[in-house]
This record gives sequence, structure tokens and C-alpha cells, in this order.
Amino acid sequence: MDAGNPLQQLLLRGLGTTTLVADRLRGVTQQWVSSGRLDPNQASALAEDVLRALKGETPELEEQVERNLERNREHLLQDLGVASQKEIDELRGRIDRLEQQLRRSESRES
Repeated sequence: MDAGNPLQQLLLRGLGTTTLVADRLRGVTQQWVSSGRLDPNQASALAEDVLRALKGETPELEEQVERNLERNREHLLQDLGVASQKEIDELRGRIDRLEQQLRRSESRES
């Protein structure tokens, strides 16, 4: 292994960090099992889920996070008073209908 290669060093640090997190997670889940806060089956499932997430192997979790972010963004925009695309489209439709009515009304008066 080349000590001067920053990519290799970064890779090793990433692997080391993942291993450290995995070890710490196992320790914490074992403490929870010992104290009765967590069922042993749940502990192993939790550890597996977290490790899969760290490895990027959880597309369903990523989709859920993406949906939550989208929902939070929509709520934030709503709280700020920014109109949604649906509301804008509805207003455009109403404006179009009013303009047509106005043109018809003006053509009748002429």
C-alpha cells in the first residue's frame, strides 16, 4: 500500500470508520439487550439495517428519506406562503376562463 496515495488513505479511513461504527453499534445493541430494552432478534436486525445503510445498500430507506425531504420541502414552502405548482396551474386556468368571459362580454357590447 502506497502511503503517499491519498485515495488509498481515504479508502482505508472509510473502512476503518465503518468498522468502528459497526463495533460500537454491536456494543450498544448488546447493552440494550442486556438491560432488556431491546429483543435480541431486534438487535441483530437493527445492526444489519444500519450497516446496510452505511454501505448504501438500502434503496427503500433512501426512497423514504427522499419522500420525507420532499414532504418537508412542501410544508416549508407552504408555511412561507409560496404557491405550489398545482395552485399556480389552477390560477392560470381561472385567469384563462376570466379572459375568455371578458372577451365575450366585450364582443357582445360592440
